[in-house]
Amino acid sequence: MAHKVTLIPGDGIGPEVTRATVRILEATGVKIDWEMVNAGASAYEKTGEYIPKELIESIERTGLGLKGPITTPIGGGFASINVALRRKFELYANFRPIKSLPSLPTRFPDVDLVIVRENTEGEYSGIEHEVVPGVVEALKIITEKASTRIARFAFEYARREKRAKISAIHKANIMKMSDGLFLRCCRDIAKEYPEIPYAEHIIDNTCMQLVMNPYQYDTLVMENLYGDIISDLCAAFVGGLGLVPGANLGDGCAIFEAVHGSAPDIAGKDMANPTALLQSAVLMLRHLREVEAADRIYAALEKTYKEKKHNTRDVGGTSGTTEFADAIIENMEAVAVVS
Repeated sequence: MAHKVTLIPGDGIGPEVTRATVRILEATGVKIDWEMVNAGASAYEKTGEYIPKELIESIERTGLGLKGPITTPIGGGFASINVALRRKFELYANFRPIKSLPSLPTRFPDVDLVIVRENTEGEYSGIEHEVVPGVVEALKIITEKASTRIARFAFEYARREKRAKISAIHKANIMKMSDGLFLRCCRDIAKEYPEIPYAEHIIDNTCMQLVMNPYQYDTLVMENLYGDIISDLCAAFVGGLGLVPGANLGDGCAIFEAVHGSAPDIAGKDMANPTALLQSAVLMLRHLREVEAADRIYAALEKTYKEKKHNTRDVGGTSGTTEFADAIIENMEAVAVVS
């Protein structure tokens, strides 16, 4: 039986990296029934809407999405498409594993971090108003429900995957009520998982400590805005946003996405690196319990980077999107023969 998945190609390089990723997924033999619906600038040109009704209806049917990079206009009252989808489908957990790929020169080799970010509230609640001309007030919303839910998600993941420890990241020394509530919820949940070491770190110090020595952390759980910043910072340890996956998870729905930009300057030139979306697709396969296929793709990805022959320009090579995807598919066959 085929898995039903909503496919959102996105803007700029989105369609190219999406095509490459779909080709690789199809080469695994896993049957996927794609419903392709776009959002963002591409959708606006056709429908006059950045988030068309057809997209919402498709995700409601499938409960699962794979999304390429989407451009949201800055300013002008346009809501972030990513934020809107997360809130619409109650995708409360943003999950980003940060793991080094072979043979890429970085300051810190063999990084293995996991960022768990609350995805529905905080500063991203989008509640803003002008108090008087020249004064704008934005509300940061922190609730016991959301804080408890994301803490439990982090501890359940750490237990299941045998992670070494969990660090709750906060600014409760200043925001004593909001971040204080978040910490109280994390502490309450931590008591239920006594085998997992738990610590708390202030956000600004965490940033400094990460760039000095990322190995002192393992799994980090935090509020929405902090998670947005920290996950991008940590992506730099392994080569940038073009290499790391992203997942937005809820109780009845999940959207897996590339979190980098749409790079319109290289769109249509067969230059884009599909690694971020491909790694997100690997997370999707694990979510679907297609573990063997996920393992094959990831092993082929590591083999491709280790060989260095088909790296794209952003990681020091000369290959294009198509050639890189071809190499992954070829190495998947090699990995299957070896195993």
